Amino acid sequence: MDFHLTDDQEALRAGTRELLAGRFGRDRLRAAVDDPALDRTLWRELGDAGFFALRLPEAAGGVGLGLPEAVLAFEEAGRALLPGPLAACQLLAGTVDGAATGERIVGLCDAAAAPTLWEHPCDCDELILVDGSPDAGRDGGAYRSAAPAVSRTSLTSVDPLTPLARVTDRPQGTPLPLDVARLRREAALLAAAQQLGSAARTVEMAVAYAREREQFGAAIGSFQAVKHLCAQMLVRAEVARSAVYAAAVTEGALEVTGAKLLADDAAVRNARDCLQVHGGMGFTWEADVHLHLKRAWLRAESWGTAREAEQLLAEGLVA
Repeated sequence: MDFHLTDDQEALRAGTRELLAGRFGRDRLRAAVDDPALDRTLWRELGDAGFFALRLPEAAGGVGLGLPEAVLAFEEAGRALLPGPLAACQLLAGTVDGAATGERIVGLCDAAAAPTLWEHPCDCDELILVDGSPDAGRDGGAYRSAAPAVSRTSLTSVDPLTPLARVTDRPQGTPLPLDVARLRREAALLAAAQQLGSAARTVEMAVAYAREREQFGAAIGSFQAVKHLCAQMLVRAEVARSAVYAAAVTEGALEVTGAKLLADDAAVRNARDCLQVHGGMGFTWEADVHLHLKRAWLRAESWGTAREAEQLLAEGLVA
């Protein structure tokens, strides 16, 4: 079986990278750090480019692609540290009017998590609460509410690009006929894809800095310890890439769980090692390394933690 990317998939990945470089370059990234409110103009530009409608059928105004292509696009979003409820808007593009075009911003909350965290609460027009309790109703339970009507308490977020709130009262919204198990699985995979993009980007950042920074008259990249550190980062990213791409093809629950576990580990540990390569420079606010680390920490706690993933994989092996 050939798992190489097709020419169309390569073009999609390159086009997404070019789009994000033009619309969300470093200047816009740093501006978002100072003011994390989502840029609705940028959101509509993403909608116009088909980012959210990527998997909608062409008959419904979408691009008509599949989950593997969505993973490639989200990998690039993770690489660029693009903020916002991206997965929610793509997963619910066929459910919430205006989500596919970027006219409406949709939030997605995992009610099985404790606490129930909501990203960018002030920017979302609607909230979809995914309930994992056994008595949640048909399909596991997904409820739609107008975002302003949801009771919440603001929280201090580890990621300056991602404001957070805790849902204090479960909203009495409209039930949605969604396959909740599939929704959870795909949300976890898209989060893993973003982690993969971040892990790959921090490899590039570490290698670039190691080539430029000199000590004792030589680039630090010529030192064996730094070479080993960068090599380990690359191995982690590529192992995670294989797992994420495979899970996008199989869509199996255990494959997605394993992919999320590996991608979380790669994103967090690569960001830490990238910071190590940068030395004192990496700890400064002006460097972008800390943004990747903080985003990786946040994503690692969403749609399945390491402990939950390890438990599920262990149960799968025993079964």
